[in-house]
Amino acid sequence: MEVTSFTFNPFQENTYLLHDDTSECVVIDPGCYAPEERQQLKKYIADHNLKVVRLLNTHCHIDHVLGNQFVASTYNVGLEIHAADEQVLRAVPTYAPAYGFPQYAEQLPERYLKDGDVIKFGRTELQVIFAPGHAPGHVVFYNEADKVVIGGDVLFRQSIGRTDLPGGDHQTLLQSIRTRLFTLPDEVTVYPGHGPETTIGYEKQHNPFLQ
Repeated sequence: MEVTSFTFNPFQENTYLLHDDTSECVVIDPGCYAPEERQQLKKYIADHNLKVVRLLNTHCHIDHVLGNQFVASTYNVGLEIHAADEQVLRAVPTYAPAYGFPQYAEQLPERYLKDGDVIKFGRTELQVIFAPGHAPGHVVFYNEADKVVIGGDVLFRQSIGRTDLPGGDHQTLLQSIRTRLFTLPDEVTVYPGHGPETTIGYEKQHNPFLQ
């Protein structure tokens, strides 16, 4: 499985494309808002002859959902989120203009993800792991074969997700990290929603929030 990342919007959010040798592809957390960002994503998909078959959100804060409607309509795929984050998603239109995104177009979910679900595309499988705390319906996507986690805003390199937004809870986040992520092998690479990738083993040793 190949992981391709793009950094979009003023929040410097990481959007991920996952694909394998079948060219089937999933888009996770499309943060593309500006026309040139959307064109960049579209061009990469076209240049690599990828077929988008799933649209997934780790969670539904504004910086991770700005491109949902664009991806859904361009590639005819339904949005998939955890049900506990639908209220977070539905709130976005109420504050998007104040954050500088007056053209935000809402895309509501077509399917709900739950803990333990297996997402299949091509020859690849992703396990859905429920990891709330940063957002009430936050999930991460784990590929056991390649030891990769697409982690959203749960765990960062030497940091963790903020918990001061509606639905956030600091102790819940710490518990999610310790019981859902730190139980994965140390060599697992974590691709976060912001900033550079890290590994489970590195964060166990060096993350100041989890010592």
